[in-house]
This record gives sequence, C-alpha cells and structure tokens, in this order.
Amino acid sequence: MSDIVVYRDVDANAIVIAGTQIGMKFNNEIQATGNGDGTIDLKNLPKEIAGIDFNECTDIPYTDFVDLALDPIGASEVITVNNLNTLFQVSGTATNELPVITSSTTINITEGDTINYEMIATKGVGYEWGNLPTGVVNVEGNIRKIIGGASLTAAGSPYSPTMTAVNYNGSDVETLTINVASPPYNNTKSVKFNNNDFLEATANTSNPFYRASNGTGATDAWSVALWFKGGTSNDSDQTILSFGGNNENSEGRVWIKWNGSSERIEFIYGSKNGNLQLLTTDSSYPDQTWKHIIITYDGGTTDSDNYNRFEIWLDGVSQTTNNNEDNNGFGGEIKDEVFKLGETAFGGDHLRNNCNVDEVAIWSSDETANVSVIYNSGVSHDLALLSSAPDNYWKMGDGDTFPTIQDNISTLDFTMNNMTAGDIVNDVP
Repeated sequence: MSDIVVYRDVDANAIVIAGTQIGMKFNNEIQATGNGDGTIDLKNLPKEIAGIDFNECTDIPYTDFVDLALDPIGASEVITVNNLNTLFQVSGTATNELPVITSSTTINITEGDTINYEMIATKGVGYEWGNLPTGVVNVEGNIRKIIGGASLTAAGSPYSPTMTAVNYNGSDVETLTINVASPPYNNTKSVKFNNNDFLEATANTSNPFYRASNGTGATDAWSVALWFKGGTSNDSDQTILSFGGNNENSEGRVWIKWNGSSERIEFIYGSKNGNLQLLTTDSSYPDQTWKHIIITYDGGTTDSDNYNRFEIWLDGVSQTTNNNEDNNGFGGEIKDEVFKLGETAFGGDHLRNNCNVDEVAIWSSDETANVSVIYNSGVSHDLALLSSAPDNYWKMGDGDTFPTIQDNISTLDFTMNNMTAGDIVNDVP
C-alpha cells in the first residue's frame, strides 16, 4: 500500500484520511490500534458512522502513515499509534455545534458567463448539492465547488439549487439563488439592399398590419419602427416595407417607401385605385444618412380624408406631411398575402444602391405615447425590454445566420432573397 495521508481539515473540523487504495474519507470517530507486528488497524469507535467503511484499513504498515507534508507520523508502530490517536482524540465536535453555511447564497451572472463557486461552512464535515441546473456541475475531487452555467438564460432565471453542510450533530440547508441577467445590448449589424434584394416573411392574420375591414377602433391599431439609410440611387419608388395583397390595382397594402429623388419618406395605405398618401417634406430624409422612422396608426376608419389616423415620426419628431388620396382613401381589407422588406407586396420597386435597414419592430397598438421611449434619443436599445414591447422584432443581423433574419420576440422570421451572407454588414446607426 502506498502512503496514507492523515491530517486535520480545520475548515471541516474533521480528520481526512487519503490513500490511493482507500480513497478519501472524512471522519471524527476513529481509533488506531497496533497489531504488534509493525502494522496498524483503523477502526470506528462504537458510534457507527453511515457510509464509511474501514474494513480495508487493517494491517497497514506504520511506515505508510504520513502527514500532509508527507513526513512520517511516527518512527515506530507504538509511536505512530500514539500520534494518530492524539490527532483523533480532538477531532469531534460538541453536541450543540451544528454546521453553518457561511458562503454567499446569491450569485449574479450575465448570460454566457460561467460560475466558479465554493460552498463554505463552519463545522461542516460532509457536503451535498441538490437541483443543480443543467450545465452546472461539481468539480471532481471537491464536492463543495460548482462550475459551469454558460448555458443558463435570463428567461430561466432565477435558478435555485440547494446546498447542504452536514456534521455529526445535524445539518444546514440553504438555497443558492443564481440570477442571470441579459447581456448588455449591442447593435453591430444591419442588412444592406441592392437592386433586386428583398426579405420575405409569412403574411398571416396575426400580423399587426392585417385588417379584415374598415377600422372602427383600437383593435386595428398598429405601429412600426425602424432605422433606415438611403443609398445613392435617386429612384423615387424604393420600398422599405410592404404588407398586403399582391394585386397592385385592387388590393390594399401598408407601404413605406423612400423617394431617393425628393429625399423623403412616403407612406401609402390602400391600393392603386384607392389610398391615402402621407409624404414628408422634400429633403427631410437625405441619402446615405441613418435616420429613425416611426409610423403610428390609431385603428380608425381610413376612407375619405382620414389622414389624421396616421402619424410619421423622424428621429422622434412628428412630421408635417403633404397628404393626398385616390378615390376617397381605402376602407377595404389588408390581406395576409405578402410581407416583405425591400420590395412591394405586388413585386418590384426595390431598394437600390446600398440602402440599409436596421432594428425593425411592429406593434399591434398605437405607440404614439411611447415614441420618445422607442427612439431613445437616437441610441439603439433592446426593444424587447420595453414595458410596451413590440409583437415582432428583427435586429437585422445581430445574432442572425444567413439567410434567416430571426424574429427576436415571436417566430415570424424573414428569409433573405437574391442576397448573400455579405449583405449582413457592420453599418449601424
């Protein structure tokens, strides 16, 4: 048998016996006896200790016993027995001394961080963990310590494993609260559009833009927000967003476009044969300049001259618009047929010459009262954390993998068409 290390663990107030053949044992009720032939037996005192088997600790040569510095515990069998028992005699605890966990019972981390935590207890002899979250494990050889946790999420927080310290008089059980925070918001990507590029998502009746008939109240209300930078083309019909029917003449749509010639935002609600048009002033939206767009709709009727149902905000400022209509506006259905960025619902009118779109969000509510919070003084932030969060939210590159632009709140993902992974670019407001 190789060396058996015997020493006192001051923190645990226990004797540690460690050897390659017997492993490691913690005990406070041990006695050494000599056999008269140069060997020593280790035995439990009359008090039986569950889970510790000393049957293999017999006939051990006295020369195998060493201290933590690997020095011999005694120069003979008798001296070794006496020195061991001197060590063992003071290893117990008073009957009223219960273990007390003294390490912190709270851990605060950010998503992606790892935990490196050790349970500490006074008068502790044994230790145990319960309900550890997936991905958090014990360190081999140190039951007190846990590591891992990179897969823990803010959505699943807090996590609440239990930790137990035990001695021969009782135990202390505490809950370890692991709080996981979302990482700081970081907007580093946008999507670049050229000529025939476009993004398409499934159009459905749950989309805030969908409308069964002429609006009568807040149930049809919606809002949309996004960052946009125009390219170098002076084309007057460049679509940023379009939702609705694919028949240009008779089917209604929500259509936001950039006029590169007049450098303005144009909003059209309805079909070619009947619509409302709200146009920001010329030069209000110069090319190659990031600006923030919010358009709100109060959900009311949209036939005749009901322009006041809509409002356009650029960089947080409400715009005075030039308003036009065809055939007394539009009071029909906005169908759930096509939903695109960079191309109209009926096809064509693409963004051209390096236009960029970033941070697109839509609400099924009139967010007029929250425009300043959404715009946030021009600083990009995580819209999902707003008290009035959007129904759908696309970060337009951050966290996305070509060809999918994921919805960060729901499951309405966009697919990039006629594009490459290189169209997710490091160009942001």
